[in-house]
Amino acid sequence: MKQQLLFDLDDTLIHCNRYFYLVIDQFAAAMTTWFRGYSISNERIRSKQTEIDIARVQALGFKSEHFPQSLVDTYRYFSELTGRARSVIEEDQLWKLGRSVYEQVVEPYPFMEETLDALATSGHELHLYTGGEILIQERKIRQLQLERYFDTRIYVRSHKNMDAMESILSEGRFDRDSTWMIGNSMRTDVIPALTSGIHAIHMKSESEWIYNVVGMDVEPKGAFFTLHQLCDVPDKIHGYVQQRGDTAAP
Repeated sequence: MKQQLLFDLDDTLIHCNRYFYLVIDQFAAAMTTWFRGYSISNERIRSKQTEIDIARVQALGFKSEHFPQSLVDTYRYFSELTGRARSVIEEDQLWKLGRSVYEQVVEPYPFMEETLDALATSGHELHLYTGGEILIQERKIRQLQLERYFDTRIYVRSHKNMDAMESILSEGRFDRDSTWMIGNSMRTDVIPALTSGIHAIHMKSESEWIYNVVGMDVEPKGAFFTLHQLCDVPDKIHGYVQQRGDTAAP
């Protein structure tokens, strides 16, 4: 049975968080150097940056300027708190550091191509649903030539939530009984999918952005699985479809 499969991009098909973590490491190192003697710990700096970053995402969605601005705003917060004079040069350095995260060469997760190849050759229809800005996400898509799997079935949304999910499903006239969302985020992938009545596969990552970590408060109407590697996705979907077909047989 043909299935319609919605794949998340960042930290499902390609690495993303690791580049943000590397930049935050550099940011925290610079901050602890500049604020040496003010009793500002590395952990406190990281916590404040996360707080500022998440608050802006929740209010305004995924926009590229949010991350570099969170570094600058954290710097300004501790400058005001400690009385240390702000420097235009230091702020410009932090802005450029934050922007550098979007210039990284895209790296696929293990078995990305093999997984997409297996699903496409099995006759399933592949879709890509990602949060962010169109130009930045399109650059990643082009680098890995993902159009060969998704063609024009690519959806980029600044707000990746229930409304966005429902809009895609309704406007695309998806058959919800045979539609799946595969992604790493409980908040933006799994819960909206299950609330919309489609199947979901949670791709568990070793280190998850705290924004994505939320409790499960919806009862699945269909399938819900948690997997740790992409290569397990085809067998899990095919096994479920086969089992459902056997159950429905007279």
